[in-house]
Amino acid sequence: MRTIEAQQITDTVARLCMEANYHLGVDMLAAFDHALKTERSPAGREVLSMLKENARIARTERLPYCQDTGFVICFADVGQDLHINGGLLEDAINAGVRGGYTQGYLRASIVEGPFRRKNTGDNTPAVVHTQLVPGDRLCLRLMAKGGGCENRSQFKMCTPAEGLEGAKAFVLDCIQNAGPDACPPLIAGVGIGGTFEKAALLSKRALFRDIGTPNPDAELATLEHDLLNEANTLGIGPQGYGGDTTAFAIHINTYPCHIASLPVAVTIECHAHRHRQAIL
Repeated sequence: MRTIEAQQITDTVARLCMEANYHLGVDMLAAFDHALKTERSPAGREVLSMLKENARIARTERLPYCQDTGFVICFADVGQDLHINGGLLEDAINAGVRGGYTQGYLRASIVEGPFRRKNTGDNTPAVVHTQLVPGDRLCLRLMAKGGGCENRSQFKMCTPAEGLEGAKAFVLDCIQNAGPDACPPLIAGVGIGGTFEKAALLSKRALFRDIGTPNPDAELATLEHDLLNEANTLGIGPQGYGGDTTAFAIHINTYPCHIASLPVAVTIECHAHRHRQAIL
C-alpha cells in the first residue's frame, strides 16, 4: 500500500487549474497550425491567427486565454493500492481549485445553486468523477470547461433501429445547432452506449484524448474521420465567420448497452480546450 498526502493533491490541482487557463496544450496549438494550412476562407484564417496570438499572449503574460475560466471537471483514476492521508480526495481537489483560482486571479463562475444564483467566490465546487483502477497511482485529468459550449451539449436516446446513421445524424445536428455559440473551432466528445449517465461520462472523458490522435479501434477511427469531414462541410467556420474549420476533432467512446437502447451523448468543447493531466 502506497500513501500520498492530501496536500500534494491540493497543490497539484491548484497548479493544473492555472496552467490549463494560461497555456493551451501542444495538441491544440498543432491543431491551429494545421487549420491555418487548410482553411480557405480569408476571414477564417484571420480568426485562427488571432486565436493563436491570443494563446501566445496568455502564455507569456500569464493571463487567462478566455474570460470564462470554466467549471472545473476532474476525472480522478485512483489506484486500488493507494491510500490518501490527511483528508478526503474530493475535499483535496476542491481545495486545489479554490487555491488555483484565487492565486491565479481566475474568474469565479460557479453559483451555489441552480436557482439561488449566489457566486461561491472561488469557482468551487468542482465536478469530480472517481474511478478505481489497478495500481498505486492517482491520475488526475482536469478540464476548465466553458459555459457557452457546455450549454450546447446534448443527449438523445436513439432507438436501436436508428443505428449508426441515426447516431451520426444526431452528432452532426448537435454541431450544426451549436453554430457560432460554441466558439468554434470546436471539439466534440461523443459517448455511445451504456445508459443515460454512462453515455454522458463517456463523452466527457473522450475530450481528454490528444487532438489528432486516432481512436485505437479502427472502425471508430474511421467513424471519427468521416464525422469530422462532414462537420467541416457545414460552413460554420472559426467563430462562426464561415470556412472549412468548424471542428478540430470528434472523439468517440463506446460501451455495451441494453438491447432496447442506443444512447448518444455529445459534449461540445470550444477552441479554448483547456485540459491538463498529472500522475501522483
